[in-house]
Amino acid sequence: MTTATVNTIQIYLPTGEPRGIRIAEITTRIVQAVLIPRSDLAQGKLRKELDLPGIYFLFGEGEDEAKSIVYIGQTEDARKRFDSHNKTKTFWKTAIFCVSKTQNFTQAHIRYLEWYCMQRAKEIARYTLDNGQVPDNSTYVPEPMEAELLDVFETISTLVSTLGYPVFEPLASRGPSSVTFFCRGGGSDGKGELVEDGFVILAGSKARKEVVASATASVTPKREALLAAGVLEERNGDYYFTQDYLYGSPSTAAAVVLGRTANGWVEWKDKNGATLSEVHRDDEAETGDEE
Repeated sequence: MTTATVNTIQIYLPTGEPRGIRIAEITTRIVQAVLIPRSDLAQGKLRKELDLPGIYFLFGEGEDEAKSIVYIGQTEDARKRFDSHNKTKTFWKTAIFCVSKTQNFTQAHIRYLEWYCMQRAKEIARYTLDNGQVPDNSTYVPEPMEAELLDVFETISTLVSTLGYPVFEPLASRGPSSVTFFCRGGGSDGKGELVEDGFVILAGSKARKEVVASATASVTPKREALLAAGVLEERNGDYYFTQDYLYGSPSTAAAVVLGRTANGWVEWKDKNGATLSEVHRDDEAETGDEE
């Protein structure tokens, strides 16, 4: 069993605005991440970190997308690249640019990191990858350098997640301490897990195809977005989840599975029949915690 690495992360606010430009780093590592809101792009381009080669992420939302969107790239001229994306890409709201504090990233380093980050983001599938097809890794790096870059990737992953974009974190832990909950009714067979960001419906879950009339306006658009994204697919008259999918609340997750409005704290039950509320809320109440 692995344990999480303990880190001290420093976040500097150069403008004094907690939701503005932010500079994050793990104090013992070489990577520095610069978060620039699109609205602050002109000011962000004044940062000296953009003089360096690095890897960057553009995060945002699509109007009809089932998931948040990320674009991953590498550049030796961040200002020019961000200006281009500002003109050609409409979805993004936030850019995160990762550089080496010791200024030792080369073109080979950032090309490898770009490829590896794209590959991992596609595997995790938490965000829709705007890059399209992930290219083959055509950048040769020696084995010692690859080991170093994989360590750099772990730092990038931690910093980007700390800044609010967990693009490389699996939706469900499926660890020994995780609890699987079930939601059944009307032929549906949902499986899920309560996580920090909400509730995850697990891949393989079956959703009832029919939606009751009173829930059409709330449930049908969500399902249509999932079908368009390939997260949900029809098989033999039922809908199945092809991958894990995160909802902000257990009730929304239950409604999509059951095809009707639902109280997810009651509908989701563990293998012993205890509701999500009994497993989590009652424990909190006993320790004096309140929602």
